[in-house]
Amino acid sequence: MDTNFYQNWHVRKPIARGSNGVVASHHKAAAEVGAAVLREGGNAIDAAVATSFAVSVVEPWMSGVGGCGFMMVYLAKENKVRCFNGGVVSPKALDLGDYPLIGGESGDLFSWPAVLEDRNVQGYHSVATPGYVDAVGLAWERYGSKGWSDLLAPAIELAERGLPANWATSLNIASAARDLVKYPTTRDIYLPDGFVPMATGGRPIPHLPMGNLARTLKRLAEAGRRDLYEGQLAELIAADMKAGGGSLSLDDLASYKALELDALSFQHGDAMVHGAPGLTAGPTLQDSMGQFAGQISRTGEPAAGDYAAWTTAMKQAFDTRFATMGGVDETRDPTSTTHLTVIDGEGNIVSFTQTLLSAFGSKVVLPETGLMMNNGIFWFDPRPGQPNSLGANKRPLSNMCPVIVTADDEPWFALGGSGGRKIMSAVMQITSMLIDCGMDFEAAFHQPRIDYSGDDRAAVDTRLGDDVEAAIAAHMPTHREEQTILPNNFAKPNGVMRDRETGEFYGAADVMNPVAGAVAG
Repeated sequence: MDTNFYQNWHVRKPIARGSNGVVASHHKAAAEVGAAVLREGGNAIDAAVATSFAVSVVEPWMSGVGGCGFMMVYLAKENKVRCFNGGVVSPKALDLGDYPLIGGESGDLFSWPAVLEDRNVQGYHSVATPGYVDAVGLAWERYGSKGWSDLLAPAIELAERGLPANWATSLNIASAARDLVKYPTTRDIYLPDGFVPMATGGRPIPHLPMGNLARTLKRLAEAGRRDLYEGQLAELIAADMKAGGGSLSLDDLASYKALELDALSFQHGDAMVHGAPGLTAGPTLQDSMGQFAGQISRTGEPAAGDYAAWTTAMKQAFDTRFATMGGVDETRDPTSTTHLTVIDGEGNIVSFTQTLLSAFGSKVVLPETGLMMNNGIFWFDPRPGQPNSLGANKRPLSNMCPVIVTADDEPWFALGGSGGRKIMSAVMQITSMLIDCGMDFEAAFHQPRIDYSGDDRAAVDTRLGDDVEAAIAAHMPTHREEQTILPNNFAKPNGVMRDRETGEFYGAADVMNPVAGAVAG
C-alpha cells in the first residue's frame, strides 16, 4: 500500500463572475480590497495597487514593501501591454569575499553550493535592493486614476489591526520558525513568547502586532514611492541594514529605478501571449510554447500525448535557460511569491507577481520600518564564471512569469502564480489548455497538471491516469506527487478572463490554497 498520498477529498472552488471586472489573489481579503476599488470607479491598475499592498500585510511571508515584482499591464483602449520591472539589484558594495563556498548544498530553494553561514539565503547579507514599491508606484503614476494614499489606506488599516493568527498563519510561521527565531524583531512579531501563535477554539482569532509596518505604510502614502529610495524611509532602511552588517546602502536605494518595458509578445494559435521580458521565466515560456505549437489536440481536455508534448518542450526550454540565463536550481521548500490578477469593466488587465523569494525572505524584519526584507541575493549562483553568478550591482535571473493573453486585438485572459521554478510550468499548461485545447476557464483551473522544472524528471499529479504517466515516461523519468496545501508540489496559479462571446468577466484562484479567492468588482 502506498502511504505517500494522504488526501481523500475532491476539492472544487467556484470562480467569480461579474460585469464590472474581477480581482483574483492568493488571499481573498486582499481581493476584496481590490474589488471594492473597482466598485468605487477605479481601474485595473488602481485595484492592483490596493490589492498588492493589502496582500503584503495579510500574507507577509509571501511579499511586501521589502520585496520585488513584475507587473504586466494591458491598456484596452490602446491595445498595448507594458511590463514594469521591479526586480531586485545586488548592492554596489557587495563583497564576494563575504560569500565563501564551504562544500555541500544549500538547504533552501535552490541547489546552489552552500555558502558560509547561509549568508546568501538569510540574514542581512542576503538582502538586495527592493524594487516592489518603485514598480507599483511607477505603474500607478502612468496609468492609475485614484489617489495614491486612498489605495494604500486599506493596507494601513489591516496593518494597524494586526496579522490574524488563523491556522494558515500558524502553519506558515511554524514552517519557518527555526530561522525566524534568529532575528530579534522578527521573533518578537511572529513568535511572541517564543512560540508559534495559535487560535483557540471558541474564542476570537488573535491578531499579532506588526511592529512599525503601519507607520511605514502611512509614510509611503503621504510622501510617495520615492521616499523608500531617497527620503526618510530610505535613511531608516540604510541605518538598520548597516547596523545588521549588510551591504545595502542609501546609495543603492537612491540609484534604484524601476523599468517600464515592452512586453515579450508572441503569437500562439489564434492568440497573442504577452510575457515579462529579460531575466524572468518569460523567455522560457516563449521557447517551450513554440516547441509544441500545433501539436496539442483541441478536445476540450488534455490527452496523454498533450502532457508528453508539454513535458518534452519544457525540458528543452529549461536546458536552454540553464545554459544561457542561469545555473541549475531545484525548488524544494515553500517560496514566498504571490500573484494577483485584475480585469476591470473596460477590459484593462493587470497580471502582477510579487515576492520576497524564500518564505519570509531574508527572515529579517528591520526594526525601524517593520519591513520584512527580501533575500534576493539567493537568486544568484554563488559560483563564479556562471551565466547568473553573484556580483555587485547586478539583476539576477528570477522565476516570475506573469502573462496577459489577447485575441483579435481584444483582452482575453491573464495568469500567473507562485511556486518558484514551478510557476512557468503551470502558467504554460493553463495557457495551452485555454488556447489549444479550448477548455472552459473553470475547468482549466481544476485540471490536474504535471510539473517539469529542470531536474530531468517530471512530477505527475496523482489524479492523472496511468496513460499520462506512461506517455511522459517514454521521454524521461516520472514520479507521482499530490496537489496539497503544503508542501508546494505544484505551482499555485490565479487568473482572470473576459468571455470573448458574452463579454462577462471571470476570476479563478488557486484551488488548493484555502485562503485564495476571486471577487467580482
